[in-house]
Amino acid sequence: MNGTRKRNLGPQKAYRNCICSNNDSGLSFLHDFKSHFKPIPIVSSLFCRFLYTTGTLIVAFSNKALSVLLFPALSFIAVGGILFLMTNMQVGNLFGSHRSTIITVYNGAFDSSSVIFLIIKVLYEKGVSLRSSFLFLSACNLIHLIRTLFLMPKSHIPYPIPQDYQYGISCAKSNSYNVEEYEAKREASSDRSRRAEEELLETDSIKLTDNPEKDSFRSCVLSWFFLWHLVWLSVMQLRHYFFIGTLNPMLNRLANQNPVTVSEYTNAFAFTQFCGVLCAPWNGLLMDRHKRKPLDPDVSEREADLRSSILSLLLTSLQCFLFSICASIPFLPLQYLTFILQVLNRSFLYGGNAAFISIAFPARHFGKLYGLVMSLSAVVSLLQYPCFALNKALGGDPLYVNILLTILTLLAFIHPVYVFLHCRELAKHRENSRTLEASIQETSMY
Repeated sequence: MNGTRKRNLGPQKAYRNCICSNNDSGLSFLHDFKSHFKPIPIVSSLFCRFLYTTGTLIVAFSNKALSVLLFPALSFIAVGGILFLMTNMQVGNLFGSHRSTIITVYNGAFDSSSVIFLIIKVLYEKGVSLRSSFLFLSACNLIHLIRTLFLMPKSHIPYPIPQDYQYGISCAKSNSYNVEEYEAKREASSDRSRRAEEELLETDSIKLTDNPEKDSFRSCVLSWFFLWHLVWLSVMQLRHYFFIGTLNPMLNRLANQNPVTVSEYTNAFAFTQFCGVLCAPWNGLLMDRHKRKPLDPDVSEREADLRSSILSLLLTSLQCFLFSICASIPFLPLQYLTFILQVLNRSFLYGGNAAFISIAFPARHFGKLYGLVMSLSAVVSLLQYPCFALNKALGGDPLYVNILLTILTLLAFIHPVYVFLHCRELAKHRENSRTLEASIQETSMY
């Protein structure tokens, strides 16, 4: 249309053919609040780049006299970084059957991003100044700026991808496609095709219906799915934060204050952190394993996705429990296994968090729900400071606090159990409906 090229439903091929498929225009709070206002996605994308670039430039030009500026600079980098992740995760929508895998890859890359600062440290030891390194990081952001201004679509990437979906430079030349109108029609059609499922989802208030109250952001936040998902994320995140905060004192204690041994284990821990981006796709493959098979009769795609997520949620909870047990045992060689379980569980945790929210809740609330669950889990993570104080009161031995946190991680198992029970109720209700329809048909024959 209007001389532009159309891209058919083939997200993998389309992604390879257009470098702007890392679309970052739709997963922000601003877009969720003002979806009818077209420039908002661009503003939200530029905002996260502004924060990140400002932070790196402040670090680059800081000195001893202006060291206080490092506090706002690192805050800008942290906030800009998480927004940068949020605005890129919708690229998974382009991949159809591999949607969750791509989302987990992005989260794994974000989890492994600490390697950048290790590289900067190594370069600094080789004679490259911090100013040069951070100016280079700032310059790299120009690539994302160009993509945002010239290559991004006008709105967020819908899921599933419609037949006439366009993205890239051609989007700027055509006004024939409206994402909001497409998603409204798709949601209405999806709503009519799964009325039986919605009857059971009324208690969770996470369905897409014609009633805006039942499809509201408030109803999503007040659902049991959101509550148990928040508990699932919070308890495991707290466990990881306490482990990292007490790692160096623990290694010193177990190594009898031997600096060579402590350095060896610290380097091993740092090396394992790079592997998050390699471990995260495994979780996505678990969640996408059913998408190559045809759906069972009367089973919605959302129900199939929820059912597939159970194994991922359960495995993530089990990993954290085993990791916590290993971290609690005061045996130094065992900490190598602890490091492996820690990075594996951390990559599964954050990738699974984003993937589950994209599955369980309406797409238009993803940005708000993801931001809210991360914020609330961060508030819960403040409990690490009372844990540090308790650890200090016990003479610096983290054994008892580790045991307490290990017991606390058992709460994470509630989430996969609840999702399993929910899916079982859906299957039971569907079977009862079929039986009732068969009875009615048999009665009508007489």
